[in-house]
Amino acid sequence: MAPDDRLSVFLVQQGIWDLALESMPLAAGYLKAAALADERIAGRFDFEILNFRGGDTLADMAERIFSLPAPDVLAFSVLGWNFREFCALAETFKQVNPDGWVVFGGTHVANQADRTFRLCPEVDVVVNGEGEPVFRDLLLAFLDGVSPHDLADIQGLSYTGGDGEVVTTVPRPRLDDLDAIPSPILTGAIDLTDEHGAFRYDVALMETNRGCPYKCSFCYWGGAVGQRVRAFSRARLRAELEVFARLQVHTVVLCDANFGMLPIDVEFVDDVIAVRDQYGYPRALDTSWAKNKSAVFHEIVSRMKRAGLRSSFTLALQTLNDAALRTMNRRNMKVNDWEDMVAWLDREGLDCYAELIWGAPGETVESFMEGYDRLSRHVSRIAVYPLHLLPNTEYAEKKHKYGIVSVRGDNDDFEYILSHDTMTLADNLSVVRFLFWARVVAESALLRHIWVGLRELTDLTQSGVLRRLDAWVETTDDPAVTPLRAAVGRVSSMDVAYGDAVAYLCGHPEAKRLLARWWTEAIRPDLDPAHVSLLDEIFRFDVLTQPLYRHPDAPASADLPVVRLADGEYAVRRGVVLRHDVPAVVAALRAGGEADLEPRETVLDVYYRLGAENFVRTTNHEQIVNYLGLTGADVPDVSQT
Repeated sequence: MAPDDRLSVFLVQQGIWDLALESMPLAAGYLKAAALADERIAGRFDFEILNFRGGDTLADMAERIFSLPAPDVLAFSVLGWNFREFCALAETFKQVNPDGWVVFGGTHVANQADRTFRLCPEVDVVVNGEGEPVFRDLLLAFLDGVSPHDLADIQGLSYTGGDGEVVTTVPRPRLDDLDAIPSPILTGAIDLTDEHGAFRYDVALMETNRGCPYKCSFCYWGGAVGQRVRAFSRARLRAELEVFARLQVHTVVLCDANFGMLPIDVEFVDDVIAVRDQYGYPRALDTSWAKNKSAVFHEIVSRMKRAGLRSSFTLALQTLNDAALRTMNRRNMKVNDWEDMVAWLDREGLDCYAELIWGAPGETVESFMEGYDRLSRHVSRIAVYPLHLLPNTEYAEKKHKYGIVSVRGDNDDFEYILSHDTMTLADNLSVVRFLFWARVVAESALLRHIWVGLRELTDLTQSGVLRRLDAWVETTDDPAVTPLRAAVGRVSSMDVAYGDAVAYLCGHPEAKRLLARWWTEAIRPDLDPAHVSLLDEIFRFDVLTQPLYRHPDAPASADLPVVRLADGEYAVRRGVVLRHDVPAVVAALRAGGEADLEPRETVLDVYYRLGAENFVRTTNHEQIVNYLGLTGADVPDVSQT
């Protein structure tokens, strides 16, 4: 090989959701930026990031990858939803370039070399832990002519030795100085714009830190659980924010495990606000918020509210059952603490949602439903996730202890729990149906204000209403219910079924008619006649303010007029007439104040941020809620005029 011969590396990622826009390939960008910081590598290797959407098939990916000259190194960022496809692509690659190296990294394969090599014998190397320094050393070894079966000198990886045995080298210490990893945003390692110069991704992804001090039994956060939190420098993060702001990025999403835990997080929020004030962007900040809400969290929330910076604040409770908490290795805030937190956020008029996990050992149907309703009396938007067994987690490693029986997914490599010592298969199937409606209708906020009205003005529970919806969908003769029944039937082994249902309910007029019929037949008869008119109007307002989206199977309809505001384009439905002042009534009920329940005709305009089609088919409720219809009073550019 002549010294001036160029070598090539392909870095392959695939997101989980089938979005109109790509997901930002941050992991591949880090690998590329770190590798190119080495002069030898930069002098010999060319890099190509191949970033695929969740809807891209194996054939789609194969055609794109293998229409290009075969690389020397093919590296994959592997997660449960793409493991099988990436194994198949590795097999094809070895047919095209038998001497090329296949490198697997990511949380689904780290420390899982025996299984990975058994199922994917074409893989040469599995990276364990932080990938940037390991991948750099692998490329240097490739340049030095080292065999992929003789990598003992490189820490933090697994490979097969000459005798076919799996060899795992000693773990590599985690990086103390994260700024040693060049920024893929500042170095240009990631292409940020499309052919028109616009930001090409759904949201901007950033890390402000790495590490998580907790060791929850269900989680393997980048392999950094039970670790000291290490932070990137403020100057670097500020510079990255300014890049995104100049590209008019609406939403920055942090890939941190516990943002709002450290004093430096306040500094970051100050910088977000300062950058927004200078450039007009970003307009929203989403993240996984700190589990326990300290004075730092309160200060951040207060500053974001004063600045009008949007976010959804999370109560990551996961369960309210003590037995399940013990198996999770978690200790939640005391009930009074989280109740006080929700009350404070309500008084501040800020969006809050809670997280629960169904299926943890120690949890029963009864304890889970009791916890759901106890929580829903304070916060109606509850994100409920079925527990999957993730590699390297305590639950996965102690399956026998808890009597866990699981099955791999139809279209992914996740382990779906069927039963365990405190949950029968019948129990599980019944709750999975409930979870479907809880996630589609309440978590995604397709119905949002009505929960407040029902909670304050009736004896109905949120879980009871959702179960009525499930029963009604199962028995109605309305043909419009067919797509929903199909989605329910797929949900036990396909997470994308949730997104299909959200898209149908948001975007098809027959689905909206169906919801109205369910309300009339299954809920309305049990309401106090004194409150029927008001609750009818709150329900109608919820349906009216669902994200603006046209389902592919929906008939054509007239478009609403569009206005340009500071944070983007909005469609406007003008002159909406309500029999009650729904926004004022809901705000008063939510804050525990005196609400005027009498009819009071109200005329308002509803603003819908454009771009909902990028998210409605996902389970990304944090982004879906950014597209809910707003009254003029809730849109800063309108309310201030």
